[in-house]
Amino acid sequence: MALKSAADIELDSPLRALPGIGPRRAARLAEAGFETVEDLLFHLPFRYEDRVRCTRIADLVPGLPATIRARVLSPRLIRTRRRGFTILRALLDDGTSAIRAVWFNQPYLERVLVAGREGFFYGEARAAREGMAALAIQNPEIEMIQEGAGEETIHTARIVPVYRAVGGLGARALRRTIHSTLAALGDGIEDFLPSELRRKLSLTWRGLALRGVHFPPPDVSLDELAEGTGPLHRRLVFEEFFLLQLGLALRRRDAKREMRGFSYRFTEEMRRKLASLLPFQLTRAQKRVLREIREDMEGPSPMNRLLQGDVGSGKTVIAALTLALAAENGLQGALMAPTEILAEQHHRHLARLLGPGGYGVDLLTASVRGAARQRVLEGAASGETPIIVGTHALIGSSVRFARLGLVIVDEQHRFGVVQRAALRAKGYQPDTLVMTATPIPRSLALTIYGDLEHSVLDDMPPGRQTIKTLMRSEEHRERVYEGIRRELERGRQAFIVYPLVEENERSGLRAAVEMAGRLQKGPFGDFRVACVHGRMPRDARDETMLAFSKGDVRVLVATTVVEVGIDVPNATVLVVEHPERFGLSQLHQLRGRVGRGSEKSYCILMVAGAISEEARRRLEVLVSEPDGFRIAEQDMRLRGPGDIMGTRQHGVPALRVGDLVRDAGLMSLARREAAALVGRLPAGETQLPRALRDRLARRWRGRLELAGVG
Repeated sequence: MALKSAADIELDSPLRALPGIGPRRAARLAEAGFETVEDLLFHLPFRYEDRVRCTRIADLVPGLPATIRARVLSPRLIRTRRRGFTILRALLDDGTSAIRAVWFNQPYLERVLVAGREGFFYGEARAAREGMAALAIQNPEIEMIQEGAGEETIHTARIVPVYRAVGGLGARALRRTIHSTLAALGDGIEDFLPSELRRKLSLTWRGLALRGVHFPPPDVSLDELAEGTGPLHRRLVFEEFFLLQLGLALRRRDAKREMRGFSYRFTEEMRRKLASLLPFQLTRAQKRVLREIREDMEGPSPMNRLLQGDVGSGKTVIAALTLALAAENGLQGALMAPTEILAEQHHRHLARLLGPGGYGVDLLTASVRGAARQRVLEGAASGETPIIVGTHALIGSSVRFARLGLVIVDEQHRFGVVQRAALRAKGYQPDTLVMTATPIPRSLALTIYGDLEHSVLDDMPPGRQTIKTLMRSEEHRERVYEGIRRELERGRQAFIVYPLVEENERSGLRAAVEMAGRLQKGPFGDFRVACVHGRMPRDARDETMLAFSKGDVRVLVATTVVEVGIDVPNATVLVVEHPERFGLSQLHQLRGRVGRGSEKSYCILMVAGAISEEARRRLEVLVSEPDGFRIAEQDMRLRGPGDIMGTRQHGVPALRVGDLVRDAGLMSLARREAAALVGRLPAGETQLPRALRDRLARRWRGRLELAGVG
């Protein structure tokens, strides 16, 4: 059964409308995220094979794949003694020579390979062991020429798309299904991009682009197809990015329409008071970011801003001054951190910095109980306490604020979307500042934080130490331990980080718990060694970390629970065991645990045993590159964006065809064009063209609301 016309099918038709896709296969495809015809058409080839030119059999070269056009002679199906195992043999002749072809376990081809019929055959010729021909070809791809049906081919004699199997459909079945679907749609693929935008950017018509990326014309550059950089791919990538950025631009516009019940003032007297709190000069980047934040807060709409800053760039100072500005305007501020130790650290820093200015700072975590907890709750509810720092305890039902005007979320990707929204809901249109020390490539930030304004701290405060990063093998372990001992004898401290908690017999990885004991009895016996990991009771973990921060513990053996939230200026050495098991951005975050004081600091990557060349190249990036943003670009290139930030939690549609490394320029272009289109809309209206509005709604599928909470 074939699809007959565009009237039989639309892009939004369910996949079960296609021939050969019954309920069971449709269910399997749905599990893989394919529900509609459009979903299937956006399953693009991952590579292409050039099968355009036919090679004469007489000119075949052993070992090189080629397409031949030949007539079938002497087909014969052999059923062997081995149960279910068949061999189909035939001789293929094109008039210049003949070649023996053989297919294993494909008995159905007996109905196709009829003597005298002509077809295209694609495969790799090899020297024959026996028989009439000097060469033989095993399991070639075949496509027989239909009498009176023309010679358009799908699987051979063209640039052929190769797909990853999905839902039980292999590459050949996908080619056949997608080809017939495109034929049925014909000219019925509506182009929803405004015509003036297509002309301005020289974008290919949508239907032509979809047809071309699946079944390219012979004059298309095979290199551009393989790299996904030609005009056909460019059109589809741009439309995907444009729909994403258009939804985020509408969110930004709607957020700016929300009017607060208060207005910020920033007077010269306030400026002098805040400046007097600082025992140091702000960096150029800190001044710029504070100006951007102040302009947002002085405006009539709530601030929604992302603050990116590498480890040690001074984000806490920005948070402190922003909270003080809110307090100066009679408002309360809340800072939410993902762990108790990070919340406690923020509380100590803010109290030390802002206390002399008369700003009260309270702490609310799960560990704050009894009378102390009641005092914090009463201070928040009455408005007497202007600044509350805490964990997710801040969103508990018992927490009330008198006038919450500012919400700051630190290391915000560690919170779920709903948690962040719950904290904002405790105020009336509060300003929101989300902070992260995880460097995020710009193209990724424009995707997952596209509804937020961006600020970047791109320089370091004076005196911040450059961390010397070294890669060492097992044979250097004793020398590494000697170096750590020298630092300990000078009164310094050290981290040793392991990827696991318990010994895994198959992998042979050292376990943090076991190794802490060995190190205490062995090379660091004169110093107190302690261990922390994610499976410890919270009280015990926090107690150990506090002892380390006070200097009572000199060597802290840990898993990645120390990735954030540990600020120990006295720590000068970080050793990472099995660093190949970490992502680059995670290693950079870990490296930021040292170099926080005035002393020279070291990060040592201990590689045990042989690692792959790819892993070695990744680690060499960290050794040679101190800049977190450049490291993040490399990390995203190697691992993909989802692994870096967990993008599924951010309430934005997943990308189907765009590549955030390859297509970073297109993402920026799409953001500019989407912002321009929304900016041209009449105030209070959403007069998008119907086709664009409908496609936008289908692409976002109700997720625009949550996209606005960072």
